[in-house]
Amino acid sequence: MEHVPTPSQTVGPFLHLGLTDKCSRTRIAAESVSGERAHLKCRVLDADSVPVSDAMIEIWQADAEGKYNHPDDPNGTGADAAFHGFGRAATDENGACEFETIKPGPIPGNSDAMQAPHLNVAVYARGILLHLYTRIYFAGENSNDQDPVLALVPKERRATLMAQPDVDHSGMWTFDIRLRGEHETVFFDI
Repeated sequence: MEHVPTPSQTVGPFLHLGLTDKCSRTRIAAESVSGERAHLKCRVLDADSVPVSDAMIEIWQADAEGKYNHPDDPNGTGADAAFHGFGRAATDENGACEFETIKPGPIPGNSDAMQAPHLNVAVYARGILLHLYTRIYFAGENSNDQDPVLALVPKERRATLMAQPDVDHSGMWTFDIRLRGEHETVFFDI
């Protein structure tokens, strides 16, 4: 008898049932939090640039001073109480979700090299057995050139990690997460 392996499959996602229907958080920073306001629109696209309508995006970020709202933050405690630093949202039929936040401050990396303002992102979607990690940097940020993590990414792929400003709306940024294909987003193995 010959045994032929079968492909692994996911049975979901069921993200909307327990994680996004009641536990979404699209406002990462309240209006009272100091810092440059940023309204971020994310889109998740498959290899054919078709929107993924049942994905979930989670974001973690530092405040404008580079502090995370977490007691184990090596940069010290003291993040503004109105700053959550965490967001979660499901994508809609256009593969999109939006977050209200502030532009994070730079944070120290290894050897005290400063990391450019960025958001840490986890992507959950059908067909993905383990969630994917990436980052969102801000296009045009002067400190991007010195960021030690971004420097690990080949120059020709760095654009896949850049949120782009909306030229018609100040403070609005767009970011496409491409799961596969041409211009696939860089994902980190952590």
